Amino acid sequence: MKPDQPTESSSVRTRRSLIQHLKQEGALDAETLAAHFNITAMAVRQHLYALQKEGLVTYQEEARPMGRPAKLWQLTPAANRFFPDRYAELTLGLINSMKAAFGEAGLDRLLEVRTREQIGTYQAIVPRTEPLQQRLQALADQRTEEGYMAEVITQADETFLLAEKHCPICAVATACTGLCRMELEIFQAALGEDVIIERVEHILNGDRRCVYQVAQKSMKATPPSKTRSVRE
Repeated sequence: MKPDQPTESSSVRTRRSLIQHLKQEGALDAETLAAHFNITAMAVRQHLYALQKEGLVTYQEEARPMGRPAKLWQLTPAANRFFPDRYAELTLGLINSMKAAFGEAGLDRLLEVRTREQIGTYQAIVPRTEPLQQRLQALADQRTEEGYMAEVITQADETFLLAEKHCPICAVATACTGLCRMELEIFQAALGEDVIIERVEHILNGDRRCVYQVAQKSMKATPPSKTRSVRE
């Protein structure tokens, strides 16, 4: 092996890092990825093509003012196996058993109990007397611990986005949509009645992340841009 030839383990680590970064940031071109990892664009492309052969990434071409279109690389659903799933198979089985034993009414009752428990947990963590940004950050930190990869994004109009880049219960939420429906109620109770919360992106609708726009009731929120925001 040549001295400057990467080992198999280093290639695997780089590819896993690429997967993690694409999960965090969404679609990116090879040059942007190369700058982040401080390696050449050619090396990044080699890793991306290897991941593409595994079915883990794909790309869409984006027109540029000059030159050829750029390839924007993004993860495929197959890459979800690299992120926690919160024992989806077991939970799905329990939900199906609940439906069979108690019907939809029994399942709704279970969701109500779970919602109350989550509200209690979040209210104990979120500092209700602090400014909205601090409340949101506390909520995002808790959601990240639960596997949602959450962050708070400040918009130009000083409203906020709560962005969750991974859904550790996605398979379960697909089978039981009430879980997603209850989230808005949970967030509202945790953050306080002085805020307005709206879901503007949803993984179950095909978006790459779930995003909630949050604003004080005294402020009028500007529709969020997927490309222009100020990160905290």
